[in-house]
Amino acid sequence: MSGVESSRLPREHDLEIIKQQLGRTPRDVHAVAHRCPCGEVDVVETPPRLSDGSPFPTFFYATCPRLTGAISTLESSGLMAEMNDRLATDPKLQGEYYAAHVDYMAAREALGMDVPEVHGISAGGMPERVKCLHSLIAHSLAAGEGVNLLGDEALAKLPIWWNENPCAQLVTDERENN
Repeated sequence: MSGVESSRLPREHDLEIIKQQLGRTPRDVHAVAHRCPCGEVDVVETPPRLSDGSPFPTFFYATCPRLTGAISTLESSGLMAEMNDRLATDPKLQGEYYAAHVDYMAAREALGMDVPEVHGISAGGMPERVKCLHSLIAHSLAAGEGVNLLGDEALAKLPIWWNENPCAQLVTDERENN
């Protein structure tokens, strides 16, 4: 296993942070897909089939409550409707969004798990529409800038979610309160 691959494996500390972020024990975390600037996990990779046998198409999953809260606020702003209007009339954007859809599925399929229930399915409405900024932003954070342009656009509109009371403080606060 290369150093890059092993650095993506969730450590015990990461799993504790994710548990605090989600308010429950995380299910089947395959890898850390992105760390926020505070240094803690904010996006994980989840295999396409959970250990209980359920298919799970959402490969990139945002865990940080501050990030997901900021995304929810952005979703309520009307940005998705505006993106859908542009997507319906811009062939270049359609092609870029389709490429993001293909990248998402390829990343998930790289795990080598054959899950027929999720073949051809990515997340967030790709490739035809925008229906979940959480998925698009998680993909942008995990894949890097330039892969999911609508995710990048939405990410650029977010406030600095990590600055106040970073996720590492969640575990510290929990320990102090117990």
